[in-house]
Amino acid sequence: MNTFEYARLLLESPFLEDKLTTSAVVTDLNYHKTKDGIKDLRPAREGKIIFSCEQLKFPKRGSFHLDEKKATALHFFANHELLAIEMMATALMYIPIEDKSQYKRIASGLLQTIDDEIKHFNLYRKRMNDFGIDFGDLPVNDFFWRQMQKITSFEEYFAVMALTFEAANLDFAKFYRDIFQGVDDKKSAAILNVVYEDEISHVGFGVHWLNKWRNQSDLWEFYVQSLPDLLSPARAKGMIFDREGRVRTGMDDDFISRIENFKDEFIVTNRKEWK
Repeated sequence: MNTFEYARLLLESPFLEDKLTTSAVVTDLNYHKTKDGIKDLRPAREGKIIFSCEQLKFPKRGSFHLDEKKATALHFFANHELLAIEMMATALMYIPIEDKSQYKRIASGLLQTIDDEIKHFNLYRKRMNDFGIDFGDLPVNDFFWRQMQKITSFEEYFAVMALTFEAANLDFAKFYRDIFQGVDDKKSAAILNVVYEDEISHVGFGVHWLNKWRNQSDLWEFYVQSLPDLLSPARAKGMIFDREGRVRTGMDDDFISRIENFKDEFIVTNRKEWK
């Protein structure tokens, strides 16, 4: 199976178990002609895992002593992992690249990241099973996917996926790891720590490629220019700011400080319950 065929399985099969197929099946990393146009594309999802318009509220941090709230949080996290798998598959299928010599290295890194996301999903799923629910028992949203539909290049992809969503997850994973530890849920805390450590390498992969492509621009300037309309750099951080983790990704001090100090009216990073 080549990378295109593998990515198509993850994106176009409606079945959850197909989407959890690891990249061990891939034997050909060569560049293959991509499809055209991500706009209006939707990943295939069957039955209970289809995107829902129902707005489920994420549990407040003071409620994590309740198993029901733990399970709900883990379900949210698992959906983020599944969305990441589908977004990475889309990148492999749809995003063109001018320098074909770079494709194998990009594809290899994305396949490793997909395997990590599958690992994370399975860890979350097994733990939520301990609390009596399975993936799909709660509604799932498509916020991250809506951002993927705006991407037209790998520069934009790494700016959105690695330096925004995955960078923010450094904060989220560390924050909720400590929340679970605070209610003596060592198993869930350990899962969040695995995710946190893996996320550092995922963000670092994006930092590497944006640094390679930025030419005379500094990383901050190139990053902001590569973000699609209406996606704010504020989305690249959470309720705490993990400077240490960002240093480990290879971000320079100037970029880290600009992210830390960036402010706008973005609703997520201004939520009252984070204060």
